[in-house]
Parts: sequence; C-alpha cells; structure tokens
Amino acid sequence: MTAPTAPPASPTVPSPDGPGRSPLPGSPELLRSVFRRHAAGVAVITAQSGGRPAGFTATSLNSVSADPPMLSFTIGTGASSWPAVRDSDHLGVHILGEHQQDLGGLFARSGADRFGPGTDWAPGPHGVPLLDGVLAWLVCRVVARVPAGAHRVIIAEAVAGDPAGEGRPLLYHQGRFNALRD
Repeated sequence: MTAPTAPPASPTVPSPDGPGRSPLPGSPELLRSVFRRHAAGVAVITAQSGGRPAGFTATSLNSVSADPPMLSFTIGTGASSWPAVRDSDHLGVHILGEHQQDLGGLFARSGADRFGPGTDWAPGPHGVPLLDGVLAWLVCRVVARVPAGAHRVIIAEAVAGDPAGEGRPLLYHQGRFNALRD
C-alpha cells in the first residue's frame, strides 16, 4: 500500500447565495442538514407526571456506559413532555420496530392523544408507562439533566428492562421513518 503524496483536500462549503447551496458554516441549518444524513434508531421515551402518562419520540438515544448501565437522550424544554421528564425520577425507553411507524409518528406529533385508545400500554416498574409490542424496553433512573441550549441532555441508569421483542428496528433518516433493507 502506498502512502498518499498530498494531504486530502479539506471539504468546502459552497456559497449560500444561490439555490441548492449549502447552509452557512456553523449555522443551525448546517447541523440539521448534516444530521438528516445520519440514520438513527427510533425510541419512545415515557414518564408519569401527576398520575398521567407522557411521552415523545426520540432519535437522540445513545448508550453512555455499560458499567454502570447508562444511556442519554435529549429533549427540548419547550416540548409538551418536558415537564414530565423534568419532574420524574424514572423514565421508560422503548426501542420501536419497523412495524411501529404509526406509533413513532403518534408520539412525535404535537397535541396528539399519545396514550389514547389506540395505544397499548401498562404501568411498569416505578409506575413508568410501558408500551406493548416494542423490540425492547428499559426503565431508567434519571441521574442528570444537563443544560444544552434550549434542550436538556438526560442521563439515566437502566434498572429494569426486556430485550426480547420480535422484529427489526425502525430507523429515522432524511426526515422520515424507514425500514432496514436486505
């Protein structure tokens, strides 16, 4: 194998002056356009607040540590589910299957009756609402809520769960839900 004779060229950003041009460097639009190219798994985060279930769709779920078993996700402080996430000691994390595009859409839609008659769920450990038919779920104890602009990064430790659901994962890419292709 031969070493390259010149360093690779740095990526350039075309001028934002014309149609089809890239967003300005360092702009929110640049970050959004780059992350539209990043496929992410789809999860629903649930919490109990004042005796009522709350939840939202998240694509920002990440494993943080295996020992102790910790994960993270983000939520906007203007989101309707933020007060429940802010006030809850325990949360549910549900990994959706490709057969659950409608459920992912329901929990992503503002003003939707997310726990209405069409949503199968039951209270789980620590009173956390658990959704039926998901690929896997965890109940987690919140250990930190870290400010990040108009969002919070939630760090939580897994205390219970079940990875035994059937199916393939639902993905989010280019602004829509997708299934894996063989």
